[in-house]
Amino acid sequence: MATMRVAHSFSELRTLLPSPRTLRTWLVPTMGALHEGHGALIDRAKSEGDFVAVSIFVNPLQFGPGEDLDRYPRTLEADLAFLERKGADLVFLPTAGEIVAGNSRITVSSGPVGKLFCGRSRPGHFDGVLTIVLKLFHLFSPEGAVFGEKDRQQLFLIQSMVRDLDIPTRVVAHPTVRETDGLALSSRNRYLTSEERSRAALFPTLLDQAARLWRDLPGHPSQNRLEVCDTISRRLSEGGFVVDYVAIADRETFLPVTGPVIPDQAFLLAAVHIGKTRLIDNRELSTGV
Repeated sequence: MATMRVAHSFSELRTLLPSPRTLRTWLVPTMGALHEGHGALIDRAKSEGDFVAVSIFVNPLQFGPGEDLDRYPRTLEADLAFLERKGADLVFLPTAGEIVAGNSRITVSSGPVGKLFCGRSRPGHFDGVLTIVLKLFHLFSPEGAVFGEKDRQQLFLIQSMVRDLDIPTRVVAHPTVRETDGLALSSRNRYLTSEERSRAALFPTLLDQAARLWRDLPGHPSQNRLEVCDTISRRLSEGGFVVDYVAIADRETFLPVTGPVIPDQAFLLAAVHIGKTRLIDNRELSTGV
């Protein structure tokens, strides 16, 4: 197995990337604190391309005041060992000063959808995500990039950016990887105490219930379907969660579904706090018609 290469700067990266004419490069952008969810993205990239690059960068542009930028888990030594085991070909470890220039004034706008759901409680978050993802696409010129489905809103916005700006990179969505009790793998799960971790399993359980309720409601009483959000929000609060939002988004536009017309395909989106930890998850919804 070839030795994994490590680049710390733009200049090093340029010397280590293969020519796109010789190898198909696929990119997996991460913020580190890697787990098997990231491993699944790397495996998917290996199945799609010839050369797999992983970036590790805790992006300050996507953190708001009072958020967990300073305490976000940083486990570089373990991450590099993990990437070696997974067979990544290259890892990029840029400094914040290089990739986020102090005099930078231009950012990517995430548009109206970027202000909804997670964007409402985290203003500017998605502008920061898209700005760095676009920079990485410029730096790597990858044939494709793999992102997880756990953050559906982020995935939708990245796909929209690629489409609207004619970026020649294919964005592939990979299913969420979960613990045996259904909790979506996340770097922030390590914040949870053992008691909080036990209670956190109720989050995916209630989202599964919501998806079944949505599917099984008869006919067209659209208000009944929308009341699923209220029902699940109440059950989450009763279970000890602080609910940020529970909402239905149209699959095509990602705008909130408020009735009276209910699309056949939609997403249930939710964000909650348990202790000091924020968890997000989602479910695909179908009316069954």
